[in-house]
Amino acid sequence: MTASSGLDLTTAQRTLDSQPFSRLLGARVTAFGEGAATLEIDVRAELHQQNGFLHGGVLSYAADNALTFAGGTALGPYVLTGGFSIQYLRPATGRTLRARAEVVHAGRRQAVVRCDLHTLDDDGTATLCAVAQGTVLPVSVP
Repeated sequence: MTASSGLDLTTAQRTLDSQPFSRLLGARVTAFGEGAATLEIDVRAELHQQNGFLHGGVLSYAADNALTFAGGTALGPYVLTGGFSIQYLRPATGRTLRARAEVVHAGRRQAVVRCDLHTLDDDGTATLCAVAQGTVLPVSVP
């Protein structure tokens, strides 16, 4: 998913929009290319867990997609998450969730990608709430 492969931010957003679950969450790709991708979700009440924090599943979703989009910049447009781990550092509160992923290493068969997840307050203050790391794999399409 690099500019050289004909894919750009607009194409990345179109790809994300083709995922019904991503549309349900209102996710958007705000940066894409050169080994990195950023995904954002506006925080709203229905995405909270019982204590009023953003649900961990939403953070995991954001990490998974950001990791995969970033990996796609190195491996091409047909990729899947091979696996990832996430560490929750503090409860996620704020107005916007931002997941920024960057390729750490890419080979022919996989990319290792790291993702930092921040929440943004009304004034734009960013608070790190989780980190994730995973592998992204190229896949053949029929």
